Amino acid sequence: MALSGFVLAAVVPGVVWLARRVPMWERVSLPPVIALPVLVVVHAWVVLADLLHPMPAALTVVSELVLLAAAVTFWVPVVVRTRHRPGDAGRCLCLFLAAPLLDLPVLGMIAAGHSAEGLAMIVGMLPLGVIAAALTWSWINREERQATADAVPLAAGGP
Repeated sequence: MALSGFVLAAVVPGVVWLARRVPMWERVSLPPVIALPVLVVVHAWVVLADLLHPMPAALTVVSELVLLAAAVTFWVPVVVRTRHRPGDAGRCLCLFLAAPLLDLPVLGMIAAGHSAEGLAMIVGMLPLGVIAAALTWSWINREERQATADAVPLAAGGP
C-alpha cells in the first residue's frame, strides 16, 4: 500500500516532469476538473474493491495499471504546459483538493480494520502535500519577484 501511494504521489509526477517536453502529453491531457474526479474515483475503486470482494491477482494488476493511467492524466495538466494547464492558483487548488480526497478511501480502509495498510498508504502519499506546498511557495516567490520588478521603475522616477 505504501508503494502504491508513493508511486501515485511521487514517482508519477517525477516521471511526468522529467518527460515534460514530450509532445505526447498534449494528446493525453485532460482538464483538471475532469482528471481530479477520475483519479479520486479510480483510487477509491482500487483501494476499497478488495475490501468488498477479494479480487484475483490478475484483476489487481489491471486495476493498479488503470490507477497509474488515472494518475498520469491527473499530473499532466499540473506539471506539463498543455492547453489544459491551469494557472498557478488552479494548480495549487487542484493539489490541495486532491490530498484529502485521495485519503478518504484510505480512511474507510482503516475503519474496516486494515489500519496498517491504510496508514502506510497515507504515509506513502505524503509527497503530494510536499509538492503542493513547494508549488505554492514557488508561486508566492514568482509573484513577489514580479511585484518587486514592477515597483522598481516607479521608485526610480519612471512613469
